[in-house]
Amino acid sequence: MERRRVVITGMGTVNPLGHSVAETWQAVRDGVCGIGPITQYDSSAQKVHLAAEVKDFDPAVALEGRDWRHMSRYAQLAMASAQEAMADSALDLEQLDCSRCGVIVSSGIGGIGVTEREGLRCAQKGYDRASPYYIPMAIANMAAGLIAIAFGLKGMCTCPVTACAGGTNAVGDAFRYIRDGYAEVMLCGGAEAAVTPLSIGGFTSMRALHVGDDPNRASIPFDAKRSGFVLGEGAGILILEEYEHALARGAKIYAEVVGYGATCDAYHMTAPAPGGEGGARAMAQALSDGGVAPEQVGYINAHGTSTPLNDSGETAAIKAVFGDHAYKLAVSSTKSMTGHMLGAAGAVEAIFTALTLRDGYLPATIHYQEPDPACDLDYVPNQGREAQVAYALSNSLGFGGHNACVLLKKWEG
Repeated sequence: MERRRVVITGMGTVNPLGHSVAETWQAVRDGVCGIGPITQYDSSAQKVHLAAEVKDFDPAVALEGRDWRHMSRYAQLAMASAQEAMADSALDLEQLDCSRCGVIVSSGIGGIGVTEREGLRCAQKGYDRASPYYIPMAIANMAAGLIAIAFGLKGMCTCPVTACAGGTNAVGDAFRYIRDGYAEVMLCGGAEAAVTPLSIGGFTSMRALHVGDDPNRASIPFDAKRSGFVLGEGAGILILEEYEHALARGAKIYAEVVGYGATCDAYHMTAPAPGGEGGARAMAQALSDGGVAPEQVGYINAHGTSTPLNDSGETAAIKAVFGDHAYKLAVSSTKSMTGHMLGAAGAVEAIFTALTLRDGYLPATIHYQEPDPACDLDYVPNQGREAQVAYALSNSLGFGGHNACVLLKKWEG
């Protein structure tokens, strides 16, 4: 079967650093930290008081029409990002065969804020008094469905729910769907809005979250003093398009998607396999899928959550795949700025990776202070740098042992 080429022709995002791709990328280049005290609810009775929230987001302003009233926050963030991505792509819906255009948008937890509010209300008033909008607002696939409805996209519409790997699975699955001939255009990415008392409490009980109050020492991937991740929220949407289709309409191209790997540790509910074995196989798969040698890769946007096991395991996985070249490539974690956006993380980080290739700029791992012998690669500490890169990987590793990796190529057109 002929493998068709796939390119990125549009992008949109709302996240802790900004309400657009341009605003967000400038913040990344400036090394801005999006972490601060939780404002969406009173966290004083809980151990965790920091999160990476989307700031000043007003759905009444950001979204067209009035349907936003019946969308949960994660879906609102997804829709705002989709609107930007579609506008950025300059796709003409009237000229598209919409049966050949689809949507794959991940969410790890969906509308959990709605579930919490309805649960508390119904415990007092009776469960048959639940809002008729509760189920469609809470289910994790609804962002994908709403986006398809908004733009009339009638191809495959689905939602990978693979925890922290979901956004990357969405991009990779969309890439393969186009490459193998099933669609010309796919809108893909992820969305999450889980800064809620129950989510924070659950992750806290797992000892997964950082519990300090200093934003500058909270999300510190690969640092010896890392002690857990900071929960973030946001959305990222990419438009993937078959190359000839994009060329025929004179589309702007950010980067080419050339490889995808997806594996499972089959090891533990929350802990990664020893040595990052599953993540290593995902990276190796992505390289093989793209026909790219390890020495050709210049940058990895790491999963880099700031947990002891993830960061050391991912470092070991990179060494296993890249050998001596691991010490020559740049590896950074933009979660040092955005926190961990769960199902949205891989999508937003794919956007960052595409912009790294386009602009020849490596994002920093900010707030890095104390080296860890188990994490001894070039993590682009504290200050981003100019560097021309031909190929870059974006890694995502999720609870349940889900691993996903996409390989992007600099566009030379």
